[in-house]
Amino acid sequence: MRLTTKGRFAVTAMIDLAMRQHQGPVTLAGISQRQKISLSYLEQLFGKLRRHELVESTRGPGGGYTLARAAKDVTVADIIFAVDEPLDATQCGGKQDCTEEGPCMTHELWSNLNKRMIEYLDSVTLGELVEQQKGRESRSQQPREISVLKEHRAALEFPTSTLQSIKIDKGRITTI
Repeated sequence: MRLTTKGRFAVTAMIDLAMRQHQGPVTLAGISQRQKISLSYLEQLFGKLRRHELVESTRGPGGGYTLARAAKDVTVADIIFAVDEPLDATQCGGKQDCTEEGPCMTHELWSNLNKRMIEYLDSVTLGELVEQQKGRESRSQQPREISVLKEHRAALEFPTSTLQSIKIDKGRITTI
């Protein structure tokens, strides 16, 4: 049992949308470019998301998509089920007819796993994922601290006339 690209891409695209919709409707072309997801694939996914009333579309110039409800009110389970992503670890699709005699010996195990996965995905909101992503982005955009002393030492050790790339590793300066 595994989540396919349909579910993964839908969740990724919805995070992208939720992070940018404050600037107005978000285009699928923009999401496609940023997330490296095929535009035609996104069109299919967003058609399903729109039918399940998770997103709204705006036509015309300046158009695109916005969330139909607050990000805190949309769960990952909502998104995955909207794009018809099956989440079933059982062999029988939950019908309890794994074998001719009925449920297989491990049916309850896989059935309980299904319940736990759905409970977990239903407990994670799009709003929480957006906040996590914003936190990751702010940490990665913090300026690197470079010691002025290291910069001067590098300039003295490697004159600019040599035009060599240098690497500073644990305070040690080397050429690349």
